Amino acid sequence: MQTFDPFLHVFEATFTSSHQYTDSIRDVSLSVTFSGPGGAQVTVPAFWDGGQTWRVRFSPPTAGEWGYVTHVSDANNTGLHGQTGVFSAPAYTGDLPLLCHGRIRAAADGTHLVHADGTPFFWLADTAWNGVLKAQPADWEAYLAERRRQGFTAIQSVITHWRAFPQDAAGEMAFTGTENIRINPAFYRRFDDKVAAIARHGLVPSPVLVWACTPHDPGYYLPAADCTILAQYEVARYGAYRPIWILGGDGEYRSEHARKWIETGRAVFGESGGEAVTMHPRGINWPGEDLRDEKWLTFHSYQSGHGDSDEHLRWLQSGPPAANWQIAPVKPLINQEPNYEDHLAYHSRQPFSAFQVRRALYWSLLVSPTAGVTYGHHGIWPWMEAAGVPADHPNSGVAPTWREALQSEGAAGVVHLSKFFTAIAWHSLRPAQHLLTEQPGDADPNRFIAAAQGADGGIVVYTPGDPIHLTRSLTDASWYNPRTGDWSYAGSGAEFTPSDGQDWVLCGE
Repeated sequence: MQTFDPFLHVFEATFTSSHQYTDSIRDVSLSVTFSGPGGAQVTVPAFWDGGQTWRVRFSPPTAGEWGYVTHVSDANNTGLHGQTGVFSAPAYTGDLPLLCHGRIRAAADGTHLVHADGTPFFWLADTAWNGVLKAQPADWEAYLAERRRQGFTAIQSVITHWRAFPQDAAGEMAFTGTENIRINPAFYRRFDDKVAAIARHGLVPSPVLVWACTPHDPGYYLPAADCTILAQYEVARYGAYRPIWILGGDGEYRSEHARKWIETGRAVFGESGGEAVTMHPRGINWPGEDLRDEKWLTFHSYQSGHGDSDEHLRWLQSGPPAANWQIAPVKPLINQEPNYEDHLAYHSRQPFSAFQVRRALYWSLLVSPTAGVTYGHHGIWPWMEAAGVPADHPNSGVAPTWREALQSEGAAGVVHLSKFFTAIAWHSLRPAQHLLTEQPGDADPNRFIAAAQGADGGIVVYTPGDPIHLTRSLTDASWYNPRTGDWSYAGSGAEFTPSDGQDWVLCGE
């Protein structure tokens, strides 16, 4: 049986094994080679879907007639070996960015992400770790539609059980065992469409393949061989939706821990790469030195996290992401977990306000070459159906429901952030702290001013509320209000003072 989804441009074929294997994941492997217009050839892995059923999903890169042939490690399996077929992929006429412009990769200069056709891709993700796992289908559709309207471009989610989602509503887990694991396809079938829905709404899926934070998380306790088995299965199952993969979630990837993830990354994605892949490290943790040279790693992610001490704020402002971005090979840098709105701060034990969240977002975008940033809300990442404390996160504070969080003040700030950056040549911005003659952040990191300059000489300066003193004069500068999205005239000169003591963005040449 074969189908073609014209909206997502995803072809799917189903094959029935002539043999029943004891361990279908390890005893046999199946891949499919697709041949298309102009001699194009693409080989993708198929995945086992329980019993004697195997499936392959493929998103053809070009329109036209495509044929396929299967290759199986057990040549005696007549149900899987040498199966052939043809299908037609029509020309795409919709508006989904991944289909209009192609998959995501790093730009040639390594500072930001682009589509296959060179169109810059501004990463503006929402953190919905439990969304795919827990959300009701209708709720998930409503959430995705609203996030697309608000200007988000990607959705970060977890697709295995983990400590905040130890089993699904049916009491099942993604796999069983702590080594030589057995994959449970039924777990994944229940949310196949929710992964596809992310792409249907014009957003980029960014699934975490193996969460790795605590002893209760698969990436922590599974050896590299089993992390590889699990990640390969998920890549085969969801790769047709053109995701940006997060191989490890919230883990430690430095020093002696790096070896496991290097081994896993090379086994899953190949030593030369090809897929868009990153790692999501734990807070105030910089794995760049250990993983920098890995070709499968498309870009560096970091987590400035949920602290509000001077030390934690300065780590974001002047730590490794700000200080080391020029070290070769240069790769895009993205803060995938700054302060979550309404999450209790580690140090003050007060919930992060929309202002603190907004401040962390703008700092993250301007202290290294602008590539993107991730927003998070305490009610959305655990997908709270009722207000309460998220599972296995007792010190994070009471979270509101996801519905309340969807229209938060912080999310409104993301709408304005998206409008601002996508209206300028954001991909040419580089840190330019040298343009400031005074830095209030030296005395108090809460008052840090971040400055960047574009290739055209234009500057962008974010201030939490302090006056801005520049080394040169600007002509006809403008203020952008990150709370409302409004523009106003700032004047000319080298000194600019916000009218109300709140945070503002200054633009000028």
